[in-house]
Amino acid sequence: MAKVTAGRDALGDFAPKFAELNDDVLFGEVWSREKEFSPRDRSIVTVTALITGGNFEQLPFHLNKAKENGVTKEEVAEIITQLAFYVGWPKAWSAFNIAKEIYKD
Repeated sequence: MAKVTAGRDALGDFAPKFAELNDDVLFGEVWSREKEFSPRDRSIVTVTALITGGNFEQLPFHLNKAKENGVTKEEVAEIITQLAFYVGWPKAWSAFNIAKEIYKD
């Protein structure tokens, strides 16, 4: 897995400890535990959590990561459809609009 520096790039000067935890712990330690849980499955869980919480600002990054990790357009559509009935129709619409852009090719 490639080293992630997004936290340091975006917040390193403002919140250095948060940036360190993001890059070194979340992405460096947790996401790298591929033997325990595949990147594909981690992506599905992460996308689901973001949609559930209405955290759409982070969704494009993680949908792109899910796509890189082998989650198909059809699977994303099923995930969002399933979630619509549990987390709300408006969240599903928002997620679909983002997913359509990520999976348009």
